Amino acid sequence: MTVTRADIVIRGGSVIDGTGGPRVAADVAIAGDRIVDIGRLGVVTAGREIDARDRVVAPGFIDTHTHDDAALLSMPGMAPKVSQGVTTLIAGNCGVSLAPLVLDGPPPPPLDLLHTEAGWYRFPRFGDFVTQLEATPPAVNCGLLVGHITLRHRAMDRLDRAADADEISAMRREVGAALAEGAIGVSTGLDYPGAAASSTEEVIALVAAVKPAGGIYCSHHRNYFEGLEGALEEAFLIARRTGVPLVLSHHQATGAANFGKARKTLDMIEAARRESAVGLDAYPYAASSKTLDPGRAKPGVRIMVTWSKTHPELVGREIDEIARAWNCGNREAAERLLPAGAIYFQLSEDDVRTILAYPHTMIGSDGLPHDVHPHPRLWGTFPRVLGHYVREVGLMKLEEAVRRMTSLPARWFGFRDRGVLRQGAFADVVILDPDTVLDRGTFTAPIKPAAGIDKVIVNGALVWADGAETGTRPGRVLRRDAAVAISGPQNA
Repeated sequence: MTVTRADIVIRGGSVIDGTGGPRVAADVAIAGDRIVDIGRLGVVTAGREIDARDRVVAPGFIDTHTHDDAALLSMPGMAPKVSQGVTTLIAGNCGVSLAPLVLDGPPPPPLDLLHTEAGWYRFPRFGDFVTQLEATPPAVNCGLLVGHITLRHRAMDRLDRAADADEISAMRREVGAALAEGAIGVSTGLDYPGAAASSTEEVIALVAAVKPAGGIYCSHHRNYFEGLEGALEEAFLIARRTGVPLVLSHHQATGAANFGKARKTLDMIEAARRESAVGLDAYPYAASSKTLDPGRAKPGVRIMVTWSKTHPELVGREIDEIARAWNCGNREAAERLLPAGAIYFQLSEDDVRTILAYPHTMIGSDGLPHDVHPHPRLWGTFPRVLGHYVREVGLMKLEEAVRRMTSLPARWFGFRDRGVLRQGAFADVVILDPDTVLDRGTFTAPIKPAAGIDKVIVNGALVWADGAETGTRPGRVLRRDAAVAISGPQNA
């Protein structure tokens, strides 16, 4: 049936549909929360007409790696995400999820990745968090992971040891309940103190618990430094033993001793993909961000303080400088700043480019929205790929970059009718200027909306227009549809 009336028609743009195919000149008609037609739609009338001449019209981006659990409630307009074209995100990464856990006081590291203040860990059941998000929806869609470290805090009296059989059973029950109540999988953060003592068998038991529900495993594995290869092998083992699809979180080779190792690790991933469903995400910056680890604070290693409970006046300064001012060693300076967060300048730009160029790499921001001085990736990840690495560096074509941000993650996370522009798909859409799109935040001034993102639509509703939130909050908690998700070996 020919469409003659729509709620929104986007006219005159170059449509990149998310599949990796070439762009085409076409109009896009939206009715309700769905795309109802794409093509030359001169006869279609609409309540809102959007002029997209000289613009690219693409599926909304899927941020595969976030720590936005609390932000979905505290800043539901989600400006750091919608301003860069993100319409769907994955929360609960690195073993840290807001539920199921109740804490009386301020959360300890690394639970403070989500928020540093008391009162946010208040959901005894995972379903309570889902219910809250459905009652007070944010501007973006979200898929939710349940975190291994969160479960350890719930089930164990102390975390400096492996879980015993009864504790593993308790955590498995919580994983099963979370999947039944809206989670799409489980995540780990195995190099954090809250999980470093866990055994491989403990992790296998929890990952296996998502298998009956068709869930996914997102792995911040045990080591990104000299032990990187061994950590990857453990992650691959878990995927093989459980049959659960694996996404390697923020893949990188950290520290000067690892520079140049990306080609080797990608070869390892290629080999693992012949046996299991193995994917990965990365962010487009040669610096990482997490809570401050005094063990990393060595002379000559650039570490910038992003927040500190004990010395908030030192936010934005580097550990070397602080240690000189205090006339002490770098490790002592870091310990005196705790609890705190930091940016670590410990990645090779060549490795970053090698990983981004790999055709199976998805894009995840890994930003911390409640940092007073966040990593610039919080606001700039997707425009940086499109502007810097696509337009300026020529690392890949725009159509390929969009595929990595849309249909590829939609398939990995099992989001039916998302990540593509086609008739019948959900109307998650970004309209951008390919000639100006670019991140604008820096490490010293990170909180800046990107350039070149004109409009963003989520489930058929405009959430970002001409540099500002619209106040509309049409986001949904998305379930994983295992029938459309990647689930088996990829290079067989």
